[in-house]
Formats: sequence, structure tokens, C-alpha cells
Amino acid sequence: MIDHELTRREFVKTGATAATAMAVGLGTYTVAVGNPARVDTGKILNYNPDMEYRRCGKTNLMVSAVCLGGHWKRVNTVVKGLFEGGNWLGGNFNNPDFIKNRTDVVSRCIERGINYIDACTGAEVCAYAKALKGRRDKMYLGYSWYEHEVRFPEWRKFEKLKEGFDKGLKEAGLDYVDLWRITCHEQSINHSDAEMDEVAKALDWAKKSGRARFTGISSHHRPHIKMLIEKYPQQMEVIVTPFTAKTKVEATEDKVGLWAAMKKMDVGWFGIKPFASGSLFKGDSSPGNPHEKEDNEAARLALRYILCNTQITAPIPGMITPEQVDNAALAVAERRQLDKDEKARLDRLMNDAWANLPYHYQWLKDWEYV
Repeated sequence: MIDHELTRREFVKTGATAATAMAVGLGTYTVAVGNPARVDTGKILNYNPDMEYRRCGKTNLMVSAVCLGGHWKRVNTVVKGLFEGGNWLGGNFNNPDFIKNRTDVVSRCIERGINYIDACTGAEVCAYAKALKGRRDKMYLGYSWYEHEVRFPEWRKFEKLKEGFDKGLKEAGLDYVDLWRITCHEQSINHSDAEMDEVAKALDWAKKSGRARFTGISSHHRPHIKMLIEKYPQQMEVIVTPFTAKTKVEATEDKVGLWAAMKKMDVGWFGIKPFASGSLFKGDSSPGNPHEKEDNEAARLALRYILCNTQITAPIPGMITPEQVDNAALAVAERRQLDKDEKARLDRLMNDAWANLPYHYQWLKDWEYV
């Protein structure tokens, strides 16, 4: 998602310019890099003055304003033939080129001050645990091994959730994770109260036993999330939900939206699908594709828009090249508020993205308001 002409020197120059503009208060050019909140930078993991950091709710972790999502859906455009005719979770993940790709992406994240990875499948957990080996002190690791969690009936009891979590830690070579956020059905309302009690019990066990520092869930059902964070305030410390460049805040006197409830309950909030599952883009994300420049710009517009919501901790795009990491970091350093022309362009892009959503992602349209 970044122009090949954008060298590291140019990136640093751009970031420094943005930080200077922030320091002298140039109106809408204000950005949040450079630690304007005067947080003790010694307590910020992998601190970089060109990155913004946000408090992740009641965890009190200071997390980079853009993080690394676990998905690598288009990585086969970089590692040719990886998926071998299957889907993005069906590849040969022992492929040396794939391992190098994930290691290089994580390295660039560390270089840019990004300090959180969100992994939500067994393959992702293992790949990122391997990529973080020897440098776990640079990044927080969010964990969900959804194949051993409540999406599947056999993993809905407390004892089975414990078994699955311990099995995943062992397979990935991990002693602990920074966040265990159990992946529920997209519409988590489809889980019974008894099942959610089991989830809360498992999360509580993981935290008290030192296996997870913090806990939460992933869900796509706004009213149910609101109920859960109020019912289980100790376990629901972080929530992972969709959040796109079409999402708007909804909070009126007679209708308090999820945004207000998250703020009230002091919940950390990571946003998936910031690029509408790639529907925002015209190209295939391969380096040098004909749409690379315009897709880079579209990605930065989307991230800037999302970061205008100060309640969200961070969007977590899946990134397949180090250059995409550069582009995401540049979006953080750029002017936050979109001007009239940029807003109009983003509206057109997102209208096209909505029109191009695959049938199995139509549910993203339910996340136009929070």
C-alpha cells in the first residue's frame, strides 16, 4: 500500500513535518504523534516518536494507533502459489518465503513503533509466535485459536476451553499471551447465556493463572456486545469488532450506541476490516500493480477517518508487505481530519466498496453506526 518512491528518508521527513505541525498547532493539521498526552514513554512498549499511542481501556496498555491484524488474505500475490488452490488458511505455512514474509512484516512493524499483533486462527498464532521469537519484548500478542473456541459446539464448556487454550499455547511455544480474546459467532447473540458464562469463566481462569494478561471477545453483534461488557466487566477488557471507513458514531438522548457504552465501561477496542475486506481497493495488493498508488492513498484516507474516533484503540489491518506497514504508519503521521475533497473522495470509494462487497461480507453494512 505504499509507493516504491517513498524511501525511508522521505518517510522520516514526512513524519517529522507532521510532528512539527502538531507542536505549533496548525489547525486541522494537528496529529497525535510525538506523545502530546505526555505519557511516560518509558512505559510505552516499542515507543517511536513518529507513532501515536492510545490507552487500551482498562488494560492501561499504551497501544500503537495502527496495529497488525493477523490475516494475510492476499499474501499469495507476494509468495506465489502459497495457497495451492485453497483458501488463505490452507497454504503451506512452512514455506520459507512465507516465513520470511511474516518475519519481515513484523520487523517493519517494530521499526515503525507498532506494538500489537492480533492473531485469531491457529495458523496465525503459530506464524506470529515464530516471527516474534527473540523479540517478544517489542510487541504485545493478542490470541484467539478460533478452531478451539465457542464457534464449535465441542469447545463451549469451561473445561474444553481450558484444554484448547493450553493446547494452543504449547503448540505455538508460548508461555502466556497479552490478550486472549475468544472468537464468538459473528452474531454472538446466537450463543446462549450459559455458553457466555462458560466463556467468562474460562477468561477469568486464564487471567488468574497467568496465562493471559488481559481478556475479551470478538463479536459482530452490537447490542449483545453492549450487554456483555456490562454483565462481565472484569472479563470484557478488550473487544474486537468491525470498524470501517463508513462507520459513524451513534449516540443520542434516546439511543445510546455501542461507542458510548464502550467509553463508559472503559473497554479497549480493536477494529477489524478497516478496508472492507479489501473491497476498498482496485488492485490486488501485489507490489507494483497498476493501482498501487491510488490504493495506497485510499488506505491512508480510511485509516485517518477511523482514527478520528478517539474511543477506538486501533484499526488492525492485515498487511502483506513491509511497504504496507510504512503506508499505515504514514497515515498516522498525516493530518488527521479529512478536508472537503478528501471526504468526498472517501465517500465515493466506500460507496464503491459497499457495492463490491462479496455476499459473505454483506454483514459489514450493519456496522455503519456504532
